[in-house]
Order: sequence, then C-alpha cells, then structure tokens
Amino acid sequence: MTTTTKDRRGAPRQKSFLQGRIYYNGRRSSADCLIRDITESGARLRFSGSVTVPEVFELYIPNKQETLRAHIKWHRGEDVGVEFETNQRQVDSPQLVPAAGALEERVSKLERELAALRRRIDADRE
Repeated sequence: MTTTTKDRRGAPRQKSFLQGRIYYNGRRSSADCLIRDITESGARLRFSGSVTVPEVFELYIPNKQETLRAHIKWHRGEDVGVEFETNQRQVDSPQLVPAAGALEERVSKLERELAALRRRIDADRE
C-alpha cells in the first residue's frame, strides 16, 4: 500500500542555491540568506547562525534582480518558510533604483559641484 502526502504548495517547488538578502526596518537593516527552495508563491530561506527575522520583509534576489515582499509562514532552526505577497513583484534591485527625491537631490548636488569647479578653473585662467 502506497501512502501519499498532500503537498500544501500551490506551485511546484524548485530546488535552488540562490543568494538572497532580506531588508526590513525601513530598509535600515538587512541580513544575508540562502534560498534553498522557491516557487511562485513562496520560498525556503536558510540563515547562517541565529538571526532574528521580522514577520514581514523584502527579499532581494541579486541573480534575478528581483525584490519580493514576503511574510513568514514557519520557522525551523536556521530555515524559514515564507510566502510572497501577490502582485508585489519588482524586477529592479533596491540598490540600483534610488527614490525619485534622492536622485533629484544627487543631481542637484552634482550640478553645484560642477559649477564650483568651473568657477575655480575660470579663476585659475585669470
């Protein structure tokens, strides 16, 4: 007699060995992890050592340049099972896409520095 266990996942699980990083606390805190299994709806993350993980965080996957909002479903030892929030997929890296205000501020600062350098060059020519 064969017994089968019902898999609670809605999507097929893919084994993986992807590097990941979680961001939380308004992106002021982060922790590295290893993504061991992944589906469209969730993943199993492995953390090295003892790490306190918040209930909700952003999971950044550098190899895919993808950020997913996730919340914890279970926690066993160094492994954490997470479920992705639907319709929250982003294709860009959080490090590569600055906030619009931050970009404007940086451009403005660079323009001021450029103007100051031009004034110095003009003063040296006189």
